[in-house]
Amino acid sequence: MKALITRKVGMTSTISEDGAVQAVTLLSASPCVITQVKTDDKEGYTAIQVGFEEEKDARVAKAQQNHFKAAGIMPKIAREFRVDEITEDLKVGEKINAEVFSVGDEVDVTGTSKGKGWAGTIKRHNFHRGRKTHGGRSYRRVGSIGSMYPQRIFPGKKMAGQMGHEQVTVKNLKVAFVDTELGVIGVTGAVPGPRKGIVIIKEAK
Repeated sequence: MKALITRKVGMTSTISEDGAVQAVTLLSASPCVITQVKTDDKEGYTAIQVGFEEEKDARVAKAQQNHFKAAGIMPKIAREFRVDEITEDLKVGEKINAEVFSVGDEVDVTGTSKGKGWAGTIKRHNFHRGRKTHGGRSYRRVGSIGSMYPQRIFPGKKMAGQMGHEQVTVKNLKVAFVDTELGVIGVTGAVPGPRKGIVIIKEAK
């Protein structure tokens, strides 16, 4: 199973043998622990639940304490990954490290994009501004949002609103390098989210 929960460290660049410079995002891949194995017989599908980082705060619900007891860790973050079959090495308590990935692997990266707050239509949807000559008054306004019929605005209309802070997946990025000693994975291109943000990396399908 090629999937990990990581934290975004930042960006850098690497130079290949032919002299080409490419942007690389660094992901801190500390070991993830398998906290639950879901089988087709019991849950109706096959999946692996993985925990990331340890929760040091003692104020944890009893249900969570009992659930993660077998794994021997109280994770801060837990995520589930679907798998085709449960192999022998996928057991509760086993650790998954950065070494599951190798240079050249194609991966899908999922993160929460940076929040921009409440934004207007020009910033959010790339609308044109109104003219500033010949008596124009609507510079950055939305403009007409509908006619008389059907006396309402359809859902999904492009208007001002909350921008960013949503789940974004970037597909088919490549692993540039893997440092197993430091637990760092380098991925070509940009990855959504701020520094220290949670990023899920898994093998592209």
